Amino acid sequence: MSRAIYAVGDTIKLKPNILRRGEATSTCQIIGILPIDHGEAQYRVRLGNETFERRILASEIETREAEVLQPVGKTPSSIRIRK
Repeated sequence: MSRAIYAVGDTIKLKPNILRRGEATSTCQIIGILPIDHGEAQYRVRLGNETFERRILASEIETREAEVLQPVGKTPSSIRIRK
């Protein structure tokens, strides 16, 4: 069962889909946390300058792990082996 891992006020980025094709408006703010439905956390969000709120599922959010695994400006470390 997926539990809520984001809090009210967090800014998140949504995964692109047929309606959101990597637009700049895919960044939104969490307005509320909704009850878990069918084993997945739900959130109420507001995108950019929209005047209405949307309901999204946790699976529609770009994961924080992706940001942590690929930090900006860092190169992966390598192992050097002598011959």
